[in-house]
Amino acid sequence: MGTGARLMDKADAMLERERRYAARKRVNKVALGLSVAAMAFGIFWLVWILLETVVLGVGGLGLATFTQMTPPPNEAGGIANALWGSFVMVTLSTLIGAPVGIMAGIYLVEYDAKGWLGTLTRFVNDILLSAPSIVIGLFVYAVVVSRMKSFSGLAGVLALALIVIPVVIRTTENMLSLVPNALREAAYALGTPKWKVISTVTLKAARAGVMTGVLLAFARIAGETAPLLFTALSNQFWTASLNEPMASLPVTIFKFAMSPYENWQKLAWAGVFLITLGVLLLNILARVLFRQKH
Repeated sequence: MGTGARLMDKADAMLERERRYAARKRVNKVALGLSVAAMAFGIFWLVWILLETVVLGVGGLGLATFTQMTPPPNEAGGIANALWGSFVMVTLSTLIGAPVGIMAGIYLVEYDAKGWLGTLTRFVNDILLSAPSIVIGLFVYAVVVSRMKSFSGLAGVLALALIVIPVVIRTTENMLSLVPNALREAAYALGTPKWKVISTVTLKAARAGVMTGVLLAFARIAGETAPLLFTALSNQFWTASLNEPMASLPVTIFKFAMSPYENWQKLAWAGVFLITLGVLLLNILARVLFRQKH
């Protein structure tokens, strides 16, 4: 092959590379445009929902909202009993479910990463994660409410705790799996017992991720309605007893938002705003308290 032919081949190869590069640039622009459009579409609805929540929610707030019980139709009142009921049930559910989920996640990573029990636990946990919350509510209704012959705040706590546990298990397992084994091996090389390696090395390294999982579970149960309809039901009056039906914000919002009464609708929007604000403040607080210090 002569010099001219080789130069022609190189020119053709260069033209082919330029053609492929131009095609890749076009594909990249199209993909980037679609990604930006999808992001803008999602942000549009998110901003719209937040604006509606703020505008309508703030309009329903007042001193009576935090000091008075849920009112009859077309009468003044508030949602103090629902706020108290949600606070009690969500807090107790998190205090029960989070330690169980964290310990189960530790077991799956540190003690039985590939054993049959760990595999079975992950399988069951995946089923619980994908199970509708109303199924959990019906389960607690059959096991607790039907035997107690009464709806109760305790049954609501148990139902919400069963929702917290699989979420915390999954996030704890994932976060602990990201901790480098070199950290564990270094601690073992110094003669540190396994329980202390877990508590002072691996858990400390994954602290931010584990707490994020707990907050995700907290945020999820804060807005759950279906399990509470079958367990805690609701209560128009203030109650501090877990053995009686107990009001909650999600159930109150569901009931009031579906009603034709204006005062109930305003209180429903106020409840939505307070739930959203509470979850937002918890996330900000967690990021401040558990941020990584360099």
